[in-house]
Amino acid sequence: MKVLTLAKRELAAYFYSPMAYVIAALFLAMVGLIFLLGVHVPFLKISLEPVFRSGAESTLRPLFDVLAYGLVVVIPLLTMRVVSEEFRTGTIETLMTAPVTDAQVIGGKFLGAMILYVILLATTLVYFGLIAAFGQPDLGVAAIGYLGMLLLGGTYVAVGVFASTITRHQLVAGIIGIAILAFFTGGIYLLVLLVPPEQASAVSRLNMITYFSDFSKGVLDVRGVIFFVTLTAFFLFLSVKVLESRRWR
Repeated sequence: MKVLTLAKRELAAYFYSPMAYVIAALFLAMVGLIFLLGVHVPFLKISLEPVFRSGAESTLRPLFDVLAYGLVVVIPLLTMRVVSEEFRTGTIETLMTAPVTDAQVIGGKFLGAMILYVILLATTLVYFGLIAAFGQPDLGVAAIGYLGMLLLGGTYVAVGVFASTITRHQLVAGIIGIAILAFFTGGIYLLVLLVPPEQASAVSRLNMITYFSDFSKGVLDVRGVIFFVTLTAFFLFLSVKVLESRRWR
């Protein structure tokens, strides 16, 4: 119950924050551009034709694949204030003296940010509706794709919350969150090149995109579910421990 109360408080704070609206606009613009115009980033070797075009496959998979990378920036910016703002304004003292545990505080922060993410993700259903109106998308594949987006987003949010607990500066928290997610989505490729060949396969499985790509294809892999849930729990655990350490300073 206390977690839900804290989540409501956090969600309400988003709606009073101009930055939240800017980031939401960034997300909506990114989705719209990918869906209607495609995306071409030569230096990243990303080239995607518009998702909504004549003759295209009736699926949101291309959109999800690009969003998996785009959210590396969007979600840390969305979560960078959740705890750091409390430290900056001094309201963390109120939370520390309130009858709530550190785990409940982190849980409420995570849930509030996650609800906002789900709201943003739900806007993509409009595009799925357009595809369904002009084609015959596989509902099972779409459902698994959305499940993958929820699991991936949950992990991203957990990383963002963790980054926000280790500094009182929002921008620094955002940069740290982006750096961590960049490592788990792209940096692993570089790490694979540095480790012995016999260890390369195991290291490559730490890449979030490796697991997410199965979901975007409509393949429900239990290993992927376990990976995302475990990584989410790990970063939330770290967040609680960092908050506990700050309590005793």
